[in-house]
Amino acid sequence: MPHAGLREHLEKGREAYAQRAWADAYALLADADRVGPLEPDDLELLATSASMTGRIDEYLTLLERIHHAHLDAGEGLRAARAAFWAGMTLATRGDLGPAGGWFARAQRLIEREGVDCVESGYLLVPQVYQQLAAGEYDTAYATASRAHEIGERFNDAALVAAGLLLRGEARVHQGLADQGLALLDEAMVAITAPDIPPVLTGVIYCGVISCCEDAFDPRRAQEWTAALTRWCERQPQMVSFTGRCLAHRAGIMQRHGAWDDALAEARVARERCEQAMNRSATGQALYQQAELHRLRGELAAAEAAYRDASRFGREPQPGLALLRLRQGDAEAAAAALRRVLSGQAEPLRRATLLPAYAEAMLAVPDVAEARRAADELGEIAAQSGSAMIGAIAAHVRGAAVLASGDPESAVAALREAVLAWQEMNAPYEVARARLLMGIACRALGDDDGAALELGAARSAFEDLGAPLDVADVDALFGGAPAGDTHGLTARELEVLRLVATGRTNRQIARELVVSEHTVARHVQNIFAKLRVSSRAAATAFAFEHDLV
Repeated sequence: MPHAGLREHLEKGREAYAQRAWADAYALLADADRVGPLEPDDLELLATSASMTGRIDEYLTLLERIHHAHLDAGEGLRAARAAFWAGMTLATRGDLGPAGGWFARAQRLIEREGVDCVESGYLLVPQVYQQLAAGEYDTAYATASRAHEIGERFNDAALVAAGLLLRGEARVHQGLADQGLALLDEAMVAITAPDIPPVLTGVIYCGVISCCEDAFDPRRAQEWTAALTRWCERQPQMVSFTGRCLAHRAGIMQRHGAWDDALAEARVARERCEQAMNRSATGQALYQQAELHRLRGELAAAEAAYRDASRFGREPQPGLALLRLRQGDAEAAAAALRRVLSGQAEPLRRATLLPAYAEAMLAVPDVAEARRAADELGEIAAQSGSAMIGAIAAHVRGAAVLASGDPESAVAALREAVLAWQEMNAPYEVARARLLMGIACRALGDDDGAALELGAARSAFEDLGAPLDVADVDALFGGAPAGDTHGLTARELEVLRLVATGRTNRQIARELVVSEHTVARHVQNIFAKLRVSSRAAATAFAFEHDLV
């Protein structure tokens, strides 16, 4: 390529980089680099483009080239910065030994320069992550505060944003959720600065959302996931971070009852995270798949996904224990949850395990231990101020007091849980609480109330696609529709009767307060079971067989 052609490729590559067209930037800059080695500044653009398109091995190779180029030019601090990013990338994919080697090299270069510099603040970041992983939250907060201060002193917006994120994480896990969440919100504002590296922007987005989930703040997690989605959509050629984004979205869809869509998102999330060589994110996407399979009654697929999640470093509990409960092995579930809880002292981490532990204790049965778990959840809810933990605590308390023979107290606790879950648009949790309400009403002699609660729970389970939960209702109180229904469930009969009146899917969805997608699935099931191919044929069948 003539020199002029090389210059043209470089200019186009830089322009594509500025427009965040990562694949185009990578192709153009890589072509230019093959003709003649790029200067360090352009190598950094190529490295970032490689990272953003999921070429992590190549990103690491380019960082090493950048590191040595700066060393050759006598720029020790810039070489240390490249070493820092190499270490962080290796640590993210679980290669802790090589990561430590790069961090040590960066530290040696900084010490050799012998000046006060912003790079020393960057090297505090891996220390904070180590301290957080070890549960040393006070120390982590102090270290993150030092990094934040260095970033402010050197007017480095990227280090300031990272410091805010890490201070927020430490505060959340210290039990100071309000302070921590405020710092996380500030970090999200900070990454709007124009000079924040795109790789760090993605890290902070995902870190903030994960921390909001850890803090049981679904509203914030949903808001920031929407912001991350918009950021990803503005960069359609990006691969890195899209997997994490999809995994977060899958979790939100699961909570809101869109399980089919959530499973599809989780599967793509797993592929993207693997492509980006992010082991922890891959494990989380696999765990998300396992949870959805379990809820949908696909137990073999759930077990395989939990095992795959564990292989990628994701603790498979409490989901695997809940699977064991569904398989009828309460002792195995209880033993696994005792093990995990015994090694976990942090209240928010325990709050993720205690609901399943209480359920296992009720199955063993050990009602007194289930009540102790409910009491602990109540204390954590009071300390954290989380409405979500409050809903969980009310639900577990209702189940425990119901099992101990106090249905009246159970009704009060479960009513509190139902209202809270409805506020959060969590239909599966609402249905589970209403199922227990039906049992409590029946114990109090209120058969009408029991029928209403159980019927509502059963219809919700049908809409969600939770066949094992539907079977639970039927086994407990004979909730299956009476008479010859030609294989249709109660909800499908309800949809068929509305189809027979001429209503559209949208109108039916509004009337039943479900999604249009859910109605479409019911209509397809009706067609398959009745062996018809149109709404008119289904209507004729319904009248002919006295289904309306």
